[in-house]
Amino acid sequence: MSRLGDLGDLTALDADALSTAIHARRVSCREVMGAYLERIHRLNPRLNAIVNLAPDEVLLRQADERDAELEQGRSRGWLHGIPQAIKDASPVTGFPNTLGSPLLADALPARDSVMAARMKAAGCIVVGKTNLPEFGLGSHTFNELFGATPNAWDPAVSAGGSSGGAAVSLAQRLLPVADGSDFMGSLRNPAAWANIFGLRPSQGRVPYWPAADTWVSQLGTEGPMARTVKDLAKLLSIQAGHDPRAPLSIAEGPQDFQAAADPATLRGLRIAWLGDLGGHLAMEPGLLDVAEAALARFAAAGAQVEPTALGFDAERLWDAWLVWRRALVGARIRALLGRPGARERIKPEALWEYDQGATLSFTEFMRASEVRTAFHARMLELFERFDVLALPVTQVWPFPIGQRWPTHVAGREMDTYHRWMESTIYATFAGAPGISVPAGFHANGRWPAGLQLIAKPQADAALLRVAAAYESLIGGLLSLRPPEPAG
Repeated sequence: MSRLGDLGDLTALDADALSTAIHARRVSCREVMGAYLERIHRLNPRLNAIVNLAPDEVLLRQADERDAELEQGRSRGWLHGIPQAIKDASPVTGFPNTLGSPLLADALPARDSVMAARMKAAGCIVVGKTNLPEFGLGSHTFNELFGATPNAWDPAVSAGGSSGGAAVSLAQRLLPVADGSDFMGSLRNPAAWANIFGLRPSQGRVPYWPAADTWVSQLGTEGPMARTVKDLAKLLSIQAGHDPRAPLSIAEGPQDFQAAADPATLRGLRIAWLGDLGGHLAMEPGLLDVAEAALARFAAAGAQVEPTALGFDAERLWDAWLVWRRALVGARIRALLGRPGARERIKPEALWEYDQGATLSFTEFMRASEVRTAFHARMLELFERFDVLALPVTQVWPFPIGQRWPTHVAGREMDTYHRWMESTIYATFAGAPGISVPAGFHANGRWPAGLQLIAKPQADAALLRVAAAYESLIGGLLSLRPPEPAG
């Protein structure tokens, strides 16, 4: 029998609390679905965070099926009966996998991605997809197919991206937990601008399949976003684990990534504060201050924070990054260019990536790979001295929603459409786990910012323990909720 009245607003519960209530039969899966659908129908028309929403009757029927399974003593897992919208870059049967492109508006996949299949197997009910930039390119969620997703805290500015729809859905309680993917900060940037947690797992931690290439294209990865570190860790536990179709995935099997929120974890923790890399990264005023305020919380809990140089030629690294990105993104765009009128319907930033990549030679790519290898070795040296590296997640505050991308940062011209996201490439290029944790707000009180923490490759569990300990220090910051969008 439902005791909904004891639980209050179901959409305000964290995913773990909601899962516990469902399995204790304090609330039915139908009641949970109904509560989320009511909020989605009321707020999503203005947030535009969830796209291709399934019909209510279909979702409620699936919720009834989950309730019937519980009646029989059967649970599919932690996500049993929990509504979930999968990022519109990850194939899910029954939903178009559009990547925000009009060319793919009706592209129905024949199979689920590994991540989506694992989340379904754990019991989630897929209600729709979350919005993203076209092809996931650029940290600003807008596309010609569905339009723009405004920031959860201020509708006048960007939500970030490419997992912008997921971040806004979490912050505005349209979803209890969310997934996303990260190539150049796509799980970290929107999390920072939503005052939530976003984790880019280690390379290979979450198998990426289906994929045209499984040997070279290793910069992008799927992963979790959440309002709590516990939820983040539990969702990663479902997503992670080797799959033979992704031969470079980590062959350790699914792990339990739960992390206790123990402030003692921070005592003696060695943190390298990279800041703006000695002025290399253009940074808008206030972001370093907010990040340093977050680091002061670590220091007050006993961590050792040491300003540290990257110790690697950052411009050389950026040039190598451009080669890798052009090669990988260009291949994705090439697959669509054979369609009639495709070039006219693909956004210019994507065409720029393709055109730049089309002239790359194998020798150029191998030179860039050698630079990446040297950088990886340098990162391992840093991790001999430090437990985590820290730097701001973003180099700018959320910018006007009608702007395609920041052309200037702190008076410096950006020479590419993604140069203002450079602070995210270090975890990606090293194959290391990186997390965005809430750090504070702009002086206007409306724009959140995040602190980026990076651990050594495959140290996802240790990074989550650090994040959970930090979370225990920022209850006041996490208690803040964005205003609901005006009607």
